[in-house]
Amino acid sequence: MEESSRYLALGASATKDDVKKAVKAQSKGEYPGAFCKLIADRHIDGASDAVCAFHADGAGTKSALAYIKYRETGDASVFSGIAVDSAVMNLDDLLCIGATDGFVMSNTIGRNAHLVGGAAVSAVIEGYERFVEKMAAYGIGITMSGGETADVGDLVRTIIVDSTFYVKLRREDVVDASNIAPGDIIVGLASFGRAPWEDAPYNAGMGSNGLTAARHMLLSHVYAEKYPESYSPTVDPAAVYTGKYLITDRLDGAPEGVTVGDAILSPTRTYAPVIAAVLASRRADIHGIIHCTGGAQTKCLGFGQPGNLYIKDNLFPTPPLFAALADAGVMNGAELYRVFNMGSRMELYVRSAAAADDIISISRTLGVDARIIGRVEKNSDGKTSLRLKNPDTGEVYSY
Repeated sequence: MEESSRYLALGASATKDDVKKAVKAQSKGEYPGAFCKLIADRHIDGASDAVCAFHADGAGTKSALAYIKYRETGDASVFSGIAVDSAVMNLDDLLCIGATDGFVMSNTIGRNAHLVGGAAVSAVIEGYERFVEKMAAYGIGITMSGGETADVGDLVRTIIVDSTFYVKLRREDVVDASNIAPGDIIVGLASFGRAPWEDAPYNAGMGSNGLTAARHMLLSHVYAEKYPESYSPTVDPAAVYTGKYLITDRLDGAPEGVTVGDAILSPTRTYAPVIAAVLASRRADIHGIIHCTGGAQTKCLGFGQPGNLYIKDNLFPTPPLFAALADAGVMNGAELYRVFNMGSRMELYVRSAAAADDIISISRTLGVDARIIGRVEKNSDGKTSLRLKNPDTGEVYSY
């Protein structure tokens, strides 16, 4: 799969092909086709009907924008949203294997203590705690087990917020994405709008992928001059903060009062309440769940039966933040859908129209828009590929 040249120029990879190559020889666990690696959970006698997963992820370079807003406003509470990003990037990957309860979380904060003080660290911890409380109200149990805060200014220019999740589940409850096959219907869940468990009145849908590109594509070069610590010194200066916006500028098309900074910093939406409700009633109908993170709309290409042709021809109309990214003119349409979720960040693959309709109803009842965004067919050439239609322009991209 072709990489995004713009993203690579900024020092980031959408597909992480080099990382995949490095771990290619490693065991893929008990369910090689599952979205996350599952390993056997052994009792003392060596027998168990359970498997478990450890998962590590974080908010990525979204923290750099939080740092800029913190320096501009003095308000450290912006880092509470970064904690949500860190947690959700783990939790929602684990939803894809069928886990919805019994999570244990540990967090790691690495900071440059000369630039990021204790108020920011406190905000991160408070963000985790508030998120855990909100999920408990929906039956999503997450236990915080502690963590580590490291002062590593020699390595970290501002702050990085990561976490690790553990969960155990019965083999019979595992959702194995290797079952995705021709005939499946793809249901997409919206990344934008407002879910009842979200604090802000509007979520622009950014999530925590593509932030390196989004910051530099949208934000003004004034931030390069004011905060050189917010970007890598190895990046070509001509590619740094090339946009037209200040973080305080209003985002066109978004609800009144939503700024560009607010939009990009929208805490990553968790779909846990929706997926938990769906699995409670429709687990047997679900062949796979894909979290459209690294690789965005092309993420599905790494899963399912060989030779699948993924067709996404009914995606959500492009939300305002992604429209602004398209208008920046830095990436072509095919690249945008490879780097950004473009409005849909979670996909469920089901066999029947009845199951798809039920999932859409459940999701909308819980305040998250959903729709059938496509289907899976058998590829005539035997290769796994994706055909995607831009909902605004009608252009078709092949991956």
